Amino acid sequence: MNDYLLSLVLGIIEGLTEYLPVSSTAHLRIFEALFRHGILSDPYWKMYTIVIQLGAILCLPIYFRSRIAKFLSTFPAGEQGDRNVLTHPLGLTAIAFVVTAVPAFLLTKVIGKNLESLYVMGGSLLVGGIVMWIVDAINALAEAAGPEAPPSRVHTWKMEAMSLGQAIWIGACQILSAVFPGTSRSMSTIAAGQLAGMSRASALEFSFFLSIPTMVVATGYDLFKSLRGKGENPIGVSQIDAHGWALLTIGFVVSFIVAYGSVAWFMAYVRRRGFAPFAVYRIIMGVLVLAFAAKLFG
Repeated sequence: MNDYLLSLVLGIIEGLTEYLPVSSTAHLRIFEALFRHGILSDPYWKMYTIVIQLGAILCLPIYFRSRIAKFLSTFPAGEQGDRNVLTHPLGLTAIAFVVTAVPAFLLTKVIGKNLESLYVMGGSLLVGGIVMWIVDAINALAEAAGPEAPPSRVHTWKMEAMSLGQAIWIGACQILSAVFPGTSRSMSTIAAGQLAGMSRASALEFSFFLSIPTMVVATGYDLFKSLRGKGENPIGVSQIDAHGWALLTIGFVVSFIVAYGSVAWFMAYVRRRGFAPFAVYRIIMGVLVLAFAAKLFG
């Protein structure tokens, strides 16, 4: 596989899996193990995966531009005038981010070790799939009845109605996705939201909003270290030739386009059918990854 085709394929994988609850990190590592062993340990390609992730991130503020504009215009009181700095959707997003960011930063070394383990990724895919399936099934009847039905375990149908406790809980659960690659940021935050009484749509939307600061800070910090020639896999800007810039451009653009389409499709699909198909996919992939890891490492 030549470098241009490789860049195209990696951009598609990143764009498809970044926001679906199946873990982009796990899929990139699985691809590496199957087709180009060791490529993601190479300084350039490690930096490349950060750049294409930024491409996927960019699609969110563009896709949700009208919602973001609405939240900014109503901050901090909210549309109904019943919110404050801490309970407005933007404030809740910031709080959930802080709850995730501090422990994740302190656990950087643990996270780095787990990124190299197919066993951790396979187990996280499997366990996360089972959890997602169970949680979605628990909420299925309430989802089918809708917000007009008598009170049920689903009581938060819009992101604007979220509570401070729900935001803190979701931020805490997102830590699992940082510590255990394969868990998936979206899976952990969506399942956490559903457990806290949020509908599929509201949990999914908050998951997307929370991923914006989380991913911008995490990937931006990694990219800064890499391009400044610091960290474990440094590569300075001066070391990137025309060929390298072309590969980065291809991956960034492809990741953005595919991620945008993936988000649009996912939002519509979940409202109609839920998360069970993704849970089944995770379980199957988890079993296959564990079997592959056992065969590879004995």
